[in-house]
Amino acid sequence: MLTSVETELLRVLSDPLRLQIVTLLARETLCTTHLVAETGARQTNLSNHLRVLRDAGVVDTEPCGRFTYYRLRPEVLESLAGTFAELAADARANGQRKRSC
Repeated sequence: MLTSVETELLRVLSDPLRLQIVTLLARETLCTTHLVAETGARQTNLSNHLRVLRDAGVVDTEPCGRFTYYRLRPEVLESLAGTFAELAADARANGQRKRSC
């Protein structure tokens, strides 16, 4: 069973732009300017999505002069992946079980 934290994380990652941001940050640490260029999103829209990702613990920030760099926190995704791996293992182990009506 998914916890409320994991359910919230799935909601956060289900947005296409946020998922694109996470994919880009998996490759390298980027600032807002880079993310605007890569996604084509408007800065205000992108900043709102980055705030959601930061609040959910998916990304960390690093101030650098007048820029803010964003870094993906892989352990958050690994935790969620582990939960899904457990569900898949349960399904494999119990695939033949059937409750009678």
